[in-house]
Amino acid sequence: MNSLLEHFVTLWVVIDPIGTIPVFIAVTAGIEAAARRRTALQAILVSAGVLLFFLVFGQLLIEALDIGLHSFQVAGGIILFLFALSMIFGESKPELDQRVAEEDRQDQMHQHNPAIFPLAVPSLASPGAMLAIVILTDNHRYSLVDQGITALVMLAVLAAAFVLMLLAEPIIRLIGHSGAAIISRVMGMILASVAANSVLSALLEIIKTGQL
Repeated sequence: MNSLLEHFVTLWVVIDPIGTIPVFIAVTAGIEAAARRRTALQAILVSAGVLLFFLVFGQLLIEALDIGLHSFQVAGGIILFLFALSMIFGESKPELDQRVAEEDRQDQMHQHNPAIFPLAVPSLASPGAMLAIVILTDNHRYSLVDQGITALVMLAVLAAAFVLMLLAEPIIRLIGHSGAAIISRVMGMILASVAANSVLSALLEIIKTGQL
């Protein structure tokens, strides 16, 4: 149960459905409600496909490159920690993604599909989410059943993101952009703790087994 909760918290933080709301509003401003729903659905499907690819093939690619999973876990934990620091001290995820979305929307409004960029990648399927899903489905630590449960947890978080995108306007009116930024920073603090735990547990395993 604790492991399942940890996986849920980790995936919720790195995918950050709440932080995606301002991005969704920025890239879908001025389009009809039906088109906004289609954009939200397509973003979820694309991000799910990307993360499922990393869930299935991520570790195979790592092992093909002869990289130890403990080493990858340490590197991934450090990157997640730095990502968390950027959420806490730097421009928050909603602020950063929204600024990128608004600038890109002004420059190339009709030249790309906003559901793919920036909504699916890098807002939902962020680099942190890609790393996290590989670490949370380690073939040497988790059974196929456990990995399947993690996949369901990931899809549940994406489903929550879809619902929140559909409810984007009333939520922003309720909490405001400042509220979304505050929530993003709190999520960053949680992610920093999870990342530190990931690094320390990997180092302990390296010391215990002598294997990278």
